Amino acid sequence: MTLRRIALGAAVAALTALAAPAQAQASAATPSLPPPGRVTVDVAGVNGSGCPQGTADVAAASDNTAFTVTYSNYLAQTGAGSGGTDFRKNCQLALRIRVPQGFTYAIARADYRGFAHLQRGAYGQQRANYYFQGNAQTTRSTHQFNGPLTDNWQASDQTDYADLVWAPCGEERNLNVNTELRVYAGTSGSQNLSFMSMDSTDGSVSTVYHFEWRECPAS
Repeated sequence: MTLRRIALGAAVAALTALAAPAQAQASAATPSLPPPGRVTVDVAGVNGSGCPQGTADVAAASDNTAFTVTYSNYLAQTGAGSGGTDFRKNCQLALRIRVPQGFTYAIARADYRGFAHLQRGAYGQQRANYYFQGNAQTTRSTHQFNGPLTDNWQASDQTDYADLVWAPCGEERNLNVNTELRVYAGTSGSQNLSFMSMDSTDGSVSTVYHFEWRECPAS
């Protein structure tokens, strides 16, 4: 595990966002600047082997453009010393996001990053999706990384503006954020350790979710 800790400080950015029909609660057809006032993000619920209680922190950016999720115990591994379920770790977060009155938001982009040590023949996967409480789950995106690899990893996805899913105006619904890491030995052999992490002990590695904003129609 020392190898992971030494190399885990560098990476930058990735993207994930998942498309579904845009909701009609907001009227603007073009992007808006971030609203004035304060956006807050709180964890309303947490579940999963990748984020035991107290190991996932969230924070909103001061300019209202994004929020971050920082994990401190998110590691999937296979091979020497691994348990039977260690190859798969997941985290399900229910986030309560409060925004200034008269505005609604969508998640336009999500940046995922971490560190991987994958033996030749092994491979890892990072998966993610998110959706608003009461809505159908969106399609899960999957990014695969093949060994040999000992380096920071990053993944990228983005949703076109026309395909964004907007929070309902005037309603408070949790944003459910699901992530998952999987590591498979493949042809590397069961005795060779491979792992992927999405965690940070010092806050330097965070998942970043980027807001898109627009004004709600006048009531």
